[in-house]
Amino acid sequence: MTQPLPARPSELLGADLPALEHLVEGLGEKRFHARQIYHWVYARRVESFERMTSLSRPLREKLAGGHTLSRPRVVKVQESSDGTRKYLMAAPGGGQVESVWIPEEDRLTFCISPQIGCALDCHFCLTAQLGLVRHLTAGEIVGQVLVLLDDNATRARGRPVNIVMMGMGEALHNYDNAVAAVRLLADAGGVGIPRRRITLSTAGMAPGILRLAAEPVRPRLAVSLNATTDAIRSRLMPVNRRYPLDTLLDACRRYPLAPRERLTFEYVLLRGINDSAVDPPRLAALINRHQLRAKVNLIPFNEGGGLDFAEPSTESVQAFRDDLLALGVPVSIRRNRGRDISAACGQLALTAAAGRDAAVGKKTPTHN
Repeated sequence: MTQPLPARPSELLGADLPALEHLVEGLGEKRFHARQIYHWVYARRVESFERMTSLSRPLREKLAGGHTLSRPRVVKVQESSDGTRKYLMAAPGGGQVESVWIPEEDRLTFCISPQIGCALDCHFCLTAQLGLVRHLTAGEIVGQVLVLLDDNATRARGRPVNIVMMGMGEALHNYDNAVAAVRLLADAGGVGIPRRRITLSTAGMAPGILRLAAEPVRPRLAVSLNATTDAIRSRLMPVNRRYPLDTLLDACRRYPLAPRERLTFEYVLLRGINDSAVDPPRLAALINRHQLRAKVNLIPFNEGGGLDFAEPSTESVQAFRDDLLALGVPVSIRRNRGRDISAACGQLALTAAAGRDAAVGKKTPTHN
């Protein structure tokens, strides 16, 4: 007689408080234990049920018997000459993902990934070369943050943490998991990173922006714009064929902002393609026509990986910035960090051979 397979453990990293309440009641325990578990997992960041000492031993044994707390496992860490650290992590659900720890004098920035690979095929981005391997779960997204927090605890020196969901993948393509992760990260009783310090980046999925606008917990929004005409943007970013500039910017206009908050438009400067003298006035006109409270973050293209684009000159980047400022558009130039370890914007592509093999070799069916 064939023996039944044992039940698979349920993963608790990524579970919210209502899910944990349902869990403990199903175990025959009092509902208030759910909040204790939630605190241990997200605020105290423990990795085993045994360490949850405010719970009774029988409850800890019940949890350990059928449930797991699985974080991404660090496979490799590379450190840049500028202090940036790039992490290659094995995701609990299979495949590998990259995250980046970026130190500044007054803050830390964690660049985390919502997917392994990406389906949107932005032609200037190395991640796009992987295609979409799979969506990450909310627990796998939050788990990247927990790993970076714990591994850099002595380096943090009390500096506040900013989270930018700008690593591998398109967050709004993995909407439910990305938003669930934002809630857990922003919850004062959870990981406890203030909402104003969490930014979600999108290549321009307008319906997802409108959906996100209705969420009770909203991150800051950054939109990867990268062109001032539909013709050029569609050539660079196929998503623009479905959601052209006017559709995208109308969705951006509907995104609620706090009194001093602005949308961020990320603009990767590509020599001879989107950095001409006519682009700054066209960009300013788009922002003004759609009545957007926005700032522009200029990102000089990071060369490498065989992509057929070139970085603009320093003078060209500065001229683009100065023209926008003269037109009344707030603008900054992103300092590229971690370029020597392929950790800068657009460079996350699992360049370690083991990482690429693991990611591509474990493809799973994708879902929305």
